[in-house]
Amino acid sequence: MAQTTTLTTYLKKYFGFDTFKGTQEAIIQNVLSGKDTFVLMPTGGGKSLCYQLPSLLMEGTAIVISPLIALMKNQVDAMRNFSEEDGVAHFMNSTLSKNAIEIVKNDILSGKTKLLYVAPESLTKEENIDFLHQVKISFYAIDEAHCISEWGHDFRPEYRRIRPIINNIGVAPIIALTATATPKVQHDIQKNLGMLNTTVFKSSFNRSNLYYEVRPKTNDVEKDIIKYVRSQAGKSGIIYCLSRKKVEELAANLQVNGILALPYHAGMDAAARSENQDKFLMEKVQVIVATIAFGMGIDKPDVRFVIHYDIPKSLEGYYQETGRGGRDGGEGQCVTFYSYKDLDKLRKFMQGKPVAEQEIGNQLLLETQAYAESSVCRRKLLLHYFGEEYNQENCGNCDNCMKPRKTEDTQELLLLILETIQILKEKFKAEHIVDILKGNETSDVKSYEHDELENFAAASDEEERFLHAIIRQAMIAGYISKDIETYGLLKITPAGKEYLKKPQPFPVVKDTDFEEEDEETTARTAGGTCAADDVLFSILKDLRKKLSKKLEVPPFVIFQDPSLEAMATTYPISMEELQNIPGVGAGKAKRYGEEFLKVIKEHVKENEIVRPEDLRVRTVANKSKLKVAIIQAIDRKIALDDIAISKGLDISELLDEVEAIVYSGTKINIDYFLDEVMDPDRVDEIFDYFNSAETDDIQEALNELGEDDYSETEIRLIRIKFLSEIGN
Repeated sequence: MAQTTTLTTYLKKYFGFDTFKGTQEAIIQNVLSGKDTFVLMPTGGGKSLCYQLPSLLMEGTAIVISPLIALMKNQVDAMRNFSEEDGVAHFMNSTLSKNAIEIVKNDILSGKTKLLYVAPESLTKEENIDFLHQVKISFYAIDEAHCISEWGHDFRPEYRRIRPIINNIGVAPIIALTATATPKVQHDIQKNLGMLNTTVFKSSFNRSNLYYEVRPKTNDVEKDIIKYVRSQAGKSGIIYCLSRKKVEELAANLQVNGILALPYHAGMDAAARSENQDKFLMEKVQVIVATIAFGMGIDKPDVRFVIHYDIPKSLEGYYQETGRGGRDGGEGQCVTFYSYKDLDKLRKFMQGKPVAEQEIGNQLLLETQAYAESSVCRRKLLLHYFGEEYNQENCGNCDNCMKPRKTEDTQELLLLILETIQILKEKFKAEHIVDILKGNETSDVKSYEHDELENFAAASDEEERFLHAIIRQAMIAGYISKDIETYGLLKITPAGKEYLKKPQPFPVVKDTDFEEEDEETTARTAGGTCAADDVLFSILKDLRKKLSKKLEVPPFVIFQDPSLEAMATTYPISMEELQNIPGVGAGKAKRYGEEFLKVIKEHVKENEIVRPEDLRVRTVANKSKLKVAIIQAIDRKIALDDIAISKGLDISELLDEVEAIVYSGTKINIDYFLDEVMDPDRVDEIFDYFNSAETDDIQEALNELGEDDYSETEIRLIRIKFLSEIGN
């Protein structure tokens, strides 16, 4: 066995480092001594070295059980870079050909291979078990060990079968490693692996270089993200979304806004996924937009920002994903966008799962919600969640500490809460305690007759979220504990019992009400279209009127009011920007745009308007397949009612689509259909009406032409013909 004095020599020889980080050396000594080892170390702490170095120093082959096939190749490549012998590390999984598997087996049997990466599924195959019976196994390393626990953020049932598989193949020491584990998850892992009496090495979970911030998720979240990413020019970042669809959409929107971004999710084929990951590692792209499948085990030390488009399902997941930022100890900005509605979506996803699984999922979501809405130091909250105390009052590197708010003394309310928990013999969750204090006559409160308690409605004037904030902050202060085993029952700690005897001031900061912010934002953005710059809107209307007279077409043919309002809000000054204005399109921009752009440019210059380029976020053009199909069908002169039937639309819905096509500046010809269904005189009369009309409103046309004489459909058809011929 290698001595301590020589371990640093081996570290330098194999990996080029002069010193170990944190507890690495003690962990490696424990593994070399043939003892079971449990390692809790945050992302970036150097977990991999804890099994890589001992594997090179011990006789036989170390089996590394890893959850993601996609990452095995990266780990193996990294290991081979430290050795002159390619056979030093291999992976064995379903992606290998028979020939490749033979090479792997030969290298292992010849003693070249010191590390073999396998997925737990591969270990269950009979042929692999038979083969491994012939191999001298130095130890088993179980990476991402939190996958064992149903309370972990990435539970995988096959991980629960690892211990019986090891017993079958051949017992050897185990090192289990994870970057995220609450005390509950840690116990679950140790129990499942039969490692209850093992040596545990727990590093601090505090990543002092990471800045944590939670922002309200508004209707303009993509604009906010694009603005933020542009402010991080030259810096690498990861953006996490929960759905594959959102990953694709957001990556595309970043691309059209000049940001080098690529998607990454499990629905992509392996080659494309691998290629996108490599481009990110090689800094050919700035941003990867990904589901949580991305990042486990990637060795990119200089990720400078990690954005969560959606709130994660658990704080473990959040901690691990944010932990991919600033692994070199440099800057790491962790920005999360939060909306209460997202939690509702996540709860709906859980419906239909077993009740116990839903209970676990809901508990994890409540912890995430508490973190997002809390006004307490985010670092303190996170570390408390992982069973670690953080005693500084202000970490100086999270939004709550950098923008601290006023506190309120809640001594009387905390006493009420502690008394109520005591009266209920510590058998209820926080929600039930709050319902009693608020005086909420829920079915549970009534069935237990807790509406008869003296404390019922004792805090009816307080907000529910404030009472929850007091409970959470009392947990951090050590007065209350939550029993995770029983889905969150509240218990009073010895310190809490002492507080009941000797109360003292208990200052608490009110939580952020993200729901209110959401409603305010919606109210601001849901008021219909209106111009931000009334003066410019008026100038543009005058220009439209002037052009209307000059070209002898009604004003609405040129641009409709909502288009002018959008111009007077976002100040487009290039043809490209103008054609992205709703209802303009390339055709109209080309035909009428120059004069409007000239007026807008002058207005911006004269009034010294600060026109940030990112005021308008470009979106990916939605060249709807349906619209393309309709245009092609009209070109082939297929009757409109037949087109509607073939597309599963009624005639009114089809006309909606055709109107959208012509309003965006595309010219189409429906004369062939009008010749079949309408008298030429009626066509001419309606056409003449629109030629002199001030508006293209259908109801006004019906009033003018006579509702008894003309149908709405006829008028809409001729309006389409008119707009296409005169406007486009």
